[in-house]
Amino acid sequence: MRPIDVALAAPVGRVANASYNRRMDKTLQDMFILTLPVAEKVLRPVAVYLFLIVGLRLAGKRELAQLNPFDLVVLLTLSNTVQNAIIGDDNSVTGGLIGAATLLAINYGVVRFLFDHEKLDRLVEGDPDLLMDAGRVCEERLRAELITRNELVAAAHKQGFASLDEIERAILDPGGSISFFAKKPTPETQRHQEVVERLDRMAAQLAALRS
Repeated sequence: MRPIDVALAAPVGRVANASYNRRMDKTLQDMFILTLPVAEKVLRPVAVYLFLIVGLRLAGKRELAQLNPFDLVVLLTLSNTVQNAIIGDDNSVTGGLIGAATLLAINYGVVRFLFDHEKLDRLVEGDPDLLMDAGRVCEERLRAELITRNELVAAAHKQGFASLDEIERAILDPGGSISFFAKKPTPETQRHQEVVERLDRMAAQLAALRS
């Protein structure tokens, strides 16, 4: 390489290195440097967390049950709606970690506090609702929770029941899940079933002897 080429290549190399270093510095700054105060990054998730607890409590347990597509759409759009409220104008990794740590910490604190205060826990989460009792649908409770009979039937189908006639009790838990309890056969039904099974065995034995 000629001396003049070496003399021209050195400045070009320094310029390239400087440009690369600037890009790396900007990348690291965008990733890890906060553009909002730490206090704001902590207060935003706390405010959204408290709002969602109150909002979902007022909306009712059916919102968590996701009994129809509208409930699912509400929950999906709700998460996107509050996203900007949590992160604000900061998209850094550090800000995200602070927000996540804040949510985990406040949730642990709330759960721990409610664990030691049972009455307050019932007030926040609510009590289970009896949707069916003794094989009969409690229409008043369905109306109170805004659950239609078709939605109740669909929830029963998901748990393996062909119809509501097979169900003794149905309970809507505070978490939004519906628990179904099958009817137990009466003594008369059990005896009838035993007689039918015996007759079936006798018929099979007779058929085997004839053959």
